[in-house]
Amino acid sequence: MAHPSPGRTLAEHLLSRAAGRPVRAGELAVCTVDAAMGTDGSIPMALDYFRQMQPHADAPLPPPAEPARLVFAMDHYGAASGPRALALQQIARDYAQRHSIAVFEVGEGIGHQLMLERGRVRPGTLVVGADSHAVSYGALNAFGTGIGSSDLAGVLQCNQVWLQVPASVRVVLRGAFAAGVSAKDLALHLARRLGAGGANGQALEFAGPALAALDIDDRIVLANMSVEMGAKAGLFPFDDVTAAYLAGRIDGAAVPADADPDAAYARTIEVDLAAVVPQVALPHRVDQVVDLAAAPATPVDMVYLGTCTGGRTKDYREALAVLQAGGGVAPGVRLLVTPASEAVRVDMVAEGLMDAFARLGAEIQPPGCGSCCGTCGPVPTDGERVVSTANRNFRGRMGNREAQIYLASPRACAAAAVAGRLVDPRAVAA
Repeated sequence: MAHPSPGRTLAEHLLSRAAGRPVRAGELAVCTVDAAMGTDGSIPMALDYFRQMQPHADAPLPPPAEPARLVFAMDHYGAASGPRALALQQIARDYAQRHSIAVFEVGEGIGHQLMLERGRVRPGTLVVGADSHAVSYGALNAFGTGIGSSDLAGVLQCNQVWLQVPASVRVVLRGAFAAGVSAKDLALHLARRLGAGGANGQALEFAGPALAALDIDDRIVLANMSVEMGAKAGLFPFDDVTAAYLAGRIDGAAVPADADPDAAYARTIEVDLAAVVPQVALPHRVDQVVDLAAAPATPVDMVYLGTCTGGRTKDYREALAVLQAGGGVAPGVRLLVTPASEAVRVDMVAEGLMDAFARLGAEIQPPGCGSCCGTCGPVPTDGERVVSTANRNFRGRMGNREAQIYLASPRACAAAAVAGRLVDPRAVAA
């Protein structure tokens, strides 16, 4: 007697919609894209590939298949990036202008943040980005995943991508964070537990009773850093938190997706949030994570608050509270603040956060990727030790292979700025 097939995971449901047919983990699926984002670092190469797809290489590039579904983000380069980088930006702008493609301009913010803020990501859809941290979109119940420039060229050509449907790891969250602990600590805890390749080619599907207390900012952090464990996506269910965030951001009703109760998972991980403590990733691996309380008392030269992982208003509130409780920035520490978007900057100004950081001596950078990728913000010097709210710390990530990058939560970064060394933020705020 044949046994009924198990239900589908959230990833399988989302990609079944995109493929227009039922799909299972392991299958190759040709998927229609609901929205796609390219950056100034990936679009020029995508346009080169797109040209190679045309029958006449010397003819003008044709329009994309679905221009309304595309966004070009000018977020990796800025005025200080040099003429070659700015010329690449202009190639992207020119094509976008000719074919009515939306552009997020320099200074508006990080493309991923803007995709989320401005309603480009809808529940139940497939949203891709030619940047690995497009996994952030999973916070809103979309299958968000990073693609390469050649894949983006395929989206330009036919608005489709092929994807291997991932098996899923169910991450069940219970309990509540202790004081001084945040979603970034949980993300680093998971990186420590799974390893940098522990979820290779899989989807992390977050579930459990603790989700109701995780706001969208928390979910973005966890979805964003799922790729640091090798995952193709970090996915959240649709709930009241999602609905509240999307109110006024998207037109019409959302059509969310959810996992079936009898879905089959590659494995299940249980996490008690109450047991998570402040974490830090040591150079030069995201999974080289230790408890901050047990970390060596390493001197710190630069503290970076920003990026698509840690540059939202909530992050700055948390960091400022620690800075003020600790009495300000230690002598010799350089504090950089780079809001994730112009909307975040406006919020910070309205709340008085920006003035407060300026009074503490912080260097305020325009919204965008900033120093995170080493292409459009201050670059650390040889031997400098940087504590950052970012998602990556491999050698050379911030533009200098001789710098040492530590990853931590906004509170922990602020505590390092106060003490001039790595320290548990709970000790500073006590």
